[in-house]
Amino acid sequence: MFPNMLPFAVGQFNPLVMQPQAMTQQATRHARRVYVGGLPPSANEQSVAIYFNQVMAAIGGNTAGPGDAVLNVYINHDKKFAFVEMRSVEEASNAMALDGILFEGAPVKVRRPTDYNPSLAAALGPSQPSSNLNLAAVGLTPGSAGGLEGPDRIFVGGLPYYFTEAQVRELLESFGPLRGFDLVKDRETGNSKGYAFCVYQDLNVTDIACAALNGIKMGDKTLTVRRANQGSAQPRPEQENILL
Repeated sequence: MFPNMLPFAVGQFNPLVMQPQAMTQQATRHARRVYVGGLPPSANEQSVAIYFNQVMAAIGGNTAGPGDAVLNVYINHDKKFAFVEMRSVEEASNAMALDGILFEGAPVKVRRPTDYNPSLAAALGPSQPSSNLNLAAVGLTPGSAGGLEGPDRIFVGGLPYYFTEAQVRELLESFGPLRGFDLVKDRETGNSKGYAFCVYQDLNVTDIACAALNGIKMGDKTLTVRRANQGSAQPRPEQENILL
C-alpha cells in the first residue's frame, strides 16, 4: 500500500538514519572546535583555514595523519572571531598552544569555545597540547600564553596596571616554572587590564601559590589569586591549611 516505506536497498542512503561517522563527528565537535579571537578585518574563511593548516603542520601538530588539520571555518566578521573545526580532538588540543600567534600581523587569541565540555572531552582524546610541538617554528615559546586549560588554571587579579609581563612572571615564578601565562591587555591600547592567568608546570604548586599570593597588598591594590574555575576570591580550606 505504501511502496515508499519499503526497506532501503543495500548500500542506499537513508536520510532518516544518521550514519555512524556523522554521529561521531557531532559528538566530538565541541572538543574539535577552536575559538580564534581578535582577527583583523581582512580575514576570511579561506585565509584562516590556510594559515592554521600551515602553522599546525609547521609545529608538528598534525597527529591524525597526512593532510590538512582544518575541516571547516566559520567567521563572525562583526565581532572579529572565528570557529575553526579540526579533524581530530588531539589536533584541536595542539592548536591551544598557538594562543598569541600573529595572524596577518595581529596577535590572536586561541581558546576553547563556550560549549567545550572538559569532562566529556577527557574521554575523547588529549586535552592538553603535546609537549613535543615545535612552537619555535612559528615564533612562539612554550609557556608563553598556551597551556592555559584545565582545573589548575589560576586567575591573578588586582595587579597594578603599571606591572609589566616580566614583573608579573617574576612574581609567579618564585613558586616554580610556568607552563602557561597570559597577562590580559586592552586590544586597542596594549595596556594591562590588571589581571592575568597562569598554569604551573608542577600542578602541586597551584594551591601553594594561591594561598601565598591571595590578599597580598601591591601598592594601592590587593591581589586576588585563585583557581580560575573556583568562582570566588575566598581561599579553599586546603589552601588555608597550606598557608598555615
